Amino acid sequence: MMIVLLQNTGILAIMGFNRMDSAAYLANQMAKGFARSLQQRAAGLGFSPGQFPILLELWSEDGLTQKQLLERVDIEQATMANTLSRMERDGLVERRPHPSDKRAQLVFLTGKAAAMQTEAVQAAMAADKELFRGFRTFERELLLEYIRRILENAKHL
Repeated sequence: MMIVLLQNTGILAIMGFNRMDSAAYLANQMAKGFARSLQQRAAGLGFSPGQFPILLELWSEDGLTQKQLLERVDIEQATMANTLSRMERDGLVERRPHPSDKRAQLVFLTGKAAAMQTEAVQAAMAADKELFRGFRTFERELLLEYIRRILENAKHL
């Protein structure tokens, strides 16, 4: 195995692989950075970064089924079930029987979750802004366009 320390960078290149040239690695690190930034802001509001996509969907359309949330948020079934259970425990959502499908439940926001929408969205926007500190507007827009294209490509994998 060939291991090379890139001069003055502290970065290891293993068998020709440099993680700092890997879009997958960098995207993972970027997601972690956003989650840390949002976590710091969200902790005082009463939600976690993993709950934020579900909250966004329910703020947009309250009373969705778990299946609808799964399709919109694109996470694993077990992760969704665990997240919704924690959100229910924390008083953010409540589940109610579906009026026509006895197997399904509808997920609704509680008053607590509805009341935190503005502050939660502001926290996410502040986290996003922090990640783009030092970027010019066109650089930010271009990077977001590239990320959208990559995500579209990822749908076909």
